[in-house]
Amino acid sequence: MIAGMVLCVAGFGVNLFYCVTNGIQHAADPVYPIMQYILMFFVTVVLFVLLLSIFLFSAYIIDGKTFKTRFGFITSKYDAEKIENITLDRKTDKLTVTFTGGEFIVIVVKQDWYDEFINSLLKANPKIEYTVNSLENDGTNKKA
Repeated sequence: MIAGMVLCVAGFGVNLFYCVTNGIQHAADPVYPIMQYILMFFVTVVLFVLLLSIFLFSAYIIDGKTFKTRFGFITSKYDAEKIENITLDRKTDKLTVTFTGGEFIVIVVKQDWYDEFINSLLKANPKIEYTVNSLENDGTNKKA
């Protein structure tokens, strides 16, 4: 995210430099350079705002019986009653939340937050099966 924001700032700066130094005086038709500059300013600003919003406002929220994911402006809601299984894969340090019908989402949070996150989901739906795939073997250790 940070690298993308740096590239957006660099792109904005390069475009501003060319806009100031070259302007539109060398163009046979001034419409095309004006459109190019405006488009480049627009694209870099929109991408910067999108990446910044994802970087600052991403969260997983468990609100009563609703599980919400938020990545900047993109928000998704899931019914906690439809969650069948949570799998913690110790090899990848990712949580997989499986819903009825086979749909799933992969969640990445800090390791310190695993227990709190899983307990909150289990509180919202006590029927969820919690599985841990350990590092030592490929079998599973089940908790519920």
